[in-house]
Amino acid sequence: MEEKMRREKNGEDDDNGDWNGGLATATSTTATVSAADVVVKKSDAGDMPERGEWTSKVEFILSTVGYAIGLGNVWRFPYLCYKNGGGAFLVPYVIAIVFAGIPMFFLECSLGQFLGVGGIGVWKVSPFFKGVGYAALVNAAWLNIYYIVILAWCMFYLLVSLNSVVPWGDCGNYWNSPLCVDPYKRKDMIHDYNITYDEQGAPKNWTFYYINQTWYNSSHLMDPVKEYWENRVLKISDGLETIGGLRWELVGTLALIWLICYFCIWKGVKGTGKVVYFTALFPYFLLVVLLIRGVTLDGAAEGISFYLTPSLSKLNEPTVWIDAVTQIFFSYGLGVGSLIALGSYNQYNNNVYKQALCVCAVNSGTSFLSGFAVFSIIGYMAKQQDKSIADAALSGPGLTFLAYPSAILQLPLSPLWSCLFFMMFITLGLDSQFCTMEGFITAAVDEWPRFLRRRKEIFIAVVCFISFLIGLSCVTEGGMYVFQLFNVYACSNLVLLWLIFFECIAISWGFGVDRYFEGLKDMIGYYPSRWFKFCWCITTPLICVGVFLFYVVKFEKLKYLDYDYPWWGHFIGALLAGSSMMCVPVYMVYVICRQEGTLMEKLRATLGEIRTSATLEELRNKSANKATGTEEVTAV
Repeated sequence: MEEKMRREKNGEDDDNGDWNGGLATATSTTATVSAADVVVKKSDAGDMPERGEWTSKVEFILSTVGYAIGLGNVWRFPYLCYKNGGGAFLVPYVIAIVFAGIPMFFLECSLGQFLGVGGIGVWKVSPFFKGVGYAALVNAAWLNIYYIVILAWCMFYLLVSLNSVVPWGDCGNYWNSPLCVDPYKRKDMIHDYNITYDEQGAPKNWTFYYINQTWYNSSHLMDPVKEYWENRVLKISDGLETIGGLRWELVGTLALIWLICYFCIWKGVKGTGKVVYFTALFPYFLLVVLLIRGVTLDGAAEGISFYLTPSLSKLNEPTVWIDAVTQIFFSYGLGVGSLIALGSYNQYNNNVYKQALCVCAVNSGTSFLSGFAVFSIIGYMAKQQDKSIADAALSGPGLTFLAYPSAILQLPLSPLWSCLFFMMFITLGLDSQFCTMEGFITAAVDEWPRFLRRRKEIFIAVVCFISFLIGLSCVTEGGMYVFQLFNVYACSNLVLLWLIFFECIAISWGFGVDRYFEGLKDMIGYYPSRWFKFCWCITTPLICVGVFLFYVVKFEKLKYLDYDYPWWGHFIGALLAGSSMMCVPVYMVYVICRQEGTLMEKLRATLGEIRTSATLEELRNKSANKATGTEEVTAV
């Protein structure tokens, strides 16, 4: 069966050994005669490049590990853990993994392997839901555009760290304000304390510093690290209304990252499978180095204790459970079609079941481990600056470009630690980036193979270049405001929950969970745990609906720091979100409208599009034919 499926993926025919290249003409024709009709297969697979597959199981595992373990594991999970009750957060986190995360991760990987085709073509199993594939394609496109901007920022910091001193360590530079004061030196300045009371009568403790013969409240002082980030790197404008000019240094680093990404995937999985040996493993080496250095610092114990100390009362708050679910979906990389694409390059009888469980364990374990590295260093910084850990702990870009750069200023050889940190972030994000790109490219090429397969390298270059041009909007002086639109709207939790819900019910209720289990048994040789049936049919869809409704009810307008977005900014964000979400209902309406007859006849005919009558073998053959540019024409 494994050899048969391999030949089908590459457009070969078991009964004709010279199908894939032995014929003199560019097209080949076979005919299967039945009593009623003649099915003619027209294929130009003879001179079409092979689709390719992983050369070893290790390449698939490393690719999925590298894809799923990204920036969110390091800069978001530790923050969520301390914010939501420390060690107590692990309770809803593990529950979310068991009831939703692992089932969906396995579903996407196995679906790609089962049909051997990308994120659009797999919906042969339930054509009514093919809009999910197009929605994932759009979502992946937006993710490719804005996620790589973070890597461009990291590359900028890496390059400026290649000096004897890091440039954000002191004041007196042209980008600093008159009230810039190094936080590590403030305790040595003349200062005094005062207590004031707010409107509710609550006391507030203030520290005043004597600067240039004037007393200033501590809240008015500026941090050189923050000013370097905002005034030097971003040169941030006043808002979305003032986009400003391009930050040419960031344009250069963005172009450099896109070039690296292109050359990681331009030769397909044969090239990607070799790159991931470095991009998936090297971040672990750097993470361990930073962890060892972090736990040896003064204040590390306090930081780690703050990270892990359980607060069981937090479990009564719904936001804790919501954060656990969304963190799992985002960090596992669900809903963008990349796992389907990576799985599609497996051999048919590969045991994707065990591999998916292994990758999920590694992903969550890495998130937990990174918390020790992050909070040991934050604990050190808080003690050096004489401030609470709660004030020092930041999430997202704040951790990467504010907290950590500030923490390394007091370390010996601070440029070295800065280089190691930003190299870790670049390698963590790079394989997530090019695997997302691989998911986009695979879905498109498999959907239109006769046009794109031979021109795949050119197509990848065009996609990279167009994405780079759109991404330039994020490296202008107002680029951070554009970046937040992509982050909060285009690739929001609402979009992911929407796509994952329809993806799950399409397989469990549309195609049929029992039929899918038969396909899994044919692939791996045995039935997976029945637990997955329960999750796919009940718990995962219910979790998606519940969290989605919570976000809708608790929706808050986007703000960046103290800046309120204009109404047209929210409108643009809504268009970005709708561009992917609306693909699902629009395609459903299209499927209904293309049926013949009255409305009731169309609806009855649509049932065949929800649960197709094709056998498992017919579905696999259709996918193999589609991926290799083969057409089937019925002639009477």
